[in-house]
Amino acid sequence: MLGDYRITGRRASDIAASVEAGVGEGALAPGALLPPMRELAAELGVNPNTVAAAYRTLRERGVIETDGRRGSRVRARPSSAPRDALRMEVPAGVRDITAGNPDVSLLPPLDGALAAAARRYAEAPTLYGQDPVVPQLARLARADLDADGVPAGPVAVTSGALDGIERVLAAHLRAGDAVAVEDPGWGSVLDLVPALGLRVLPVAVDDEGPRTDAVARALEAGARALVVTSRAQNPTGAAVSAARAGELRALLAGHSGVLVIDDDHGHGIVDLPLHPLGGITRHWALVRSTAKAYGPDLRLAVLTGDAVTLDRVRGRQRLGPGWVSRLLQYAVVELWTSGAVDRAAVARSYGERRDALVGALRERGVAAHGRSGMNVWVPVADETAVVTRLLAAGWAVTAGARFRVESGPGVRLTVSPLAAADVPALADAVAAAVRPAGGGRSV
Repeated sequence: MLGDYRITGRRASDIAASVEAGVGEGALAPGALLPPMRELAAELGVNPNTVAAAYRTLRERGVIETDGRRGSRVRARPSSAPRDALRMEVPAGVRDITAGNPDVSLLPPLDGALAAAARRYAEAPTLYGQDPVVPQLARLARADLDADGVPAGPVAVTSGALDGIERVLAAHLRAGDAVAVEDPGWGSVLDLVPALGLRVLPVAVDDEGPRTDAVARALEAGARALVVTSRAQNPTGAAVSAARAGELRALLAGHSGVLVIDDDHGHGIVDLPLHPLGGITRHWALVRSTAKAYGPDLRLAVLTGDAVTLDRVRGRQRLGPGWVSRLLQYAVVELWTSGAVDRAAVARSYGERRDALVGALRERGVAAHGRSGMNVWVPVADETAVVTRLLAAGWAVTAGARFRVESGPGVRLTVSPLAAADVPALADAVAAAVRPAGGGRSV
């Protein structure tokens, strides 16, 4: 079970530290099965409750995972090694379409906005005790949310979308609770959930968002929360349609205790309408990041939700960072009010490249998905083989393992580095990689 490694300790903290040390040293390999609690308790001469407490601590730290009667195992990848860190080196001369970054030519310059923010700061320096959210930013954000049909609620500001999602989950859930998460889906959320000591319940996705039947199964399995990407889903490009939103809202109406989180990170880069799910259950939140439209380094997202959720988030935030820099908030206000980004033009630019690639692949018999945003998802039979063949052909793409739990294999292609002239060559390379030696149509 553990080979030659011996777990030691008499207290729960010592037992947990012993397991964590074994993982850190490599003596306990990913997937290693830990002894049943009673068996380890007998070996160490301690109460089984002590071992149970140690295992609970390890789960909360993201070191191990427990699957009912199958027991507890060392996680395949500890929370300290997120999926985003598992990037391959892109050789010189190879086109890199792996990163998922926005097209820098579509991002606004920040010097003017930051200079304007500095001038506002000079007139009224930020001191302790002030409102954590700049009032003008809150008004502008709330007006935008109202226009998109997001239910009324207070506004908070977090350090990006993932920070907002983490704070909302932590405000309501406890270690061991289950969270329904899109599969394939954003790797950072798939890592965050177990790192918080929570359990992932994968939910299948199609072009219109999370499948209603899959969400229903997750709710029946005890999901306490549901995280949904509203538009520009990473990696599939899915967007929640009006029909799908109606189905999901009807389903959630029978589960009022479920926490619902809408991640609208595509706001500002997509032209499809928003169909939020919030407001049906007692507790809900919607988060909008500025990263894709205005620049990842701004590290600012707007969060709204029900009053209890926002009160908990803001209260816990006060005990940590306190607030997101008002200098950054001033800069975002300047970007918004000056029209620094033509949202329609940005959405059109990504849409033309994405649609061209999806169309070119389908012309070559390759199934591809990409309804919104900057990513295209191609289901494949063998990720490693396809990634390797494309690398040899001069293209670096992302293996779908970074985004999957139970869903089938695939590769993600990010269109933001592409020009229109690149599409035919890339589509040819993908078709050849997916169907080597002149095989039939792709999966």
